[in-house]
Amino acid sequence: MSIRFDAADAHWRVAPLPGFSPDQKDWLTRGGSLTAHLRTLGAVAVRVTREAVDLPFDDECAALGRAPRTPVWVREVVLSVGGTPYVAAHSIVPLAASTGVWQAMRRLRTRPLAELLYSDSSVSRSSLVSRRVTARHPLYRLALRETDDARAHALFARRSVFERYGEPLMVTEVMLPALWAHLATRGEARAHAQQPVPRDHGQPLDHTASRADVNARRDAKGAGKHGDVR
Repeated sequence: MSIRFDAADAHWRVAPLPGFSPDQKDWLTRGGSLTAHLRTLGAVAVRVTREAVDLPFDDECAALGRAPRTPVWVREVVLSVGGTPYVAAHSIVPLAASTGVWQAMRRLRTRPLAELLYSDSSVSRSSLVSRRVTARHPLYRLALRETDDARAHALFARRSVFERYGEPLMVTEVMLPALWAHLATRGEARAHAQQPVPRDHGQPLDHTASRADVNARRDAKGAGKHGDVR
């Protein structure tokens, strides 16, 4: 399903920067529901930190196809695993759409936004894009409230635009230092045990699948055609 909105710009890129770690490249490009991916790490809780009418950030207007200083409905939440904040999410939708096509967004309370996005076949999604955010970006200040890591001079974020009946909803997710610390610890333990990584990608729609998922399916088909080499 095609989509006319594009979350990319000069700073938000489809391909993660070369300096990103393997875990960062993996989690910044994973398709499907981020909440479902976090559940592979433990019990996930959603805490709503803000819901209000506001103005979009400077780098959000073009992605929504709206003029600067056009009011939007904002929903901000923190996703925690085992009581530790792992992700700060910032979602926006044009104000009129928040009482129309996307009105269910206003009634979510502590339910994850994924419940709307991945259960509706009329929803399409742009490519995931990512960037490093520093203190000059409002996303950094938003996320820094949820971490006590004073060494976090930069944070890593991803975003994409969902479209339903011509109206956009943009979701931006800032990964917090505790997530990378957990993945590093888990990776060390797994390397020691030499066990495969459990991966649960839920039930992502085809247009929300990550590039890694697509490549894996293509490789599997190729292996099937060539048969089993003994």
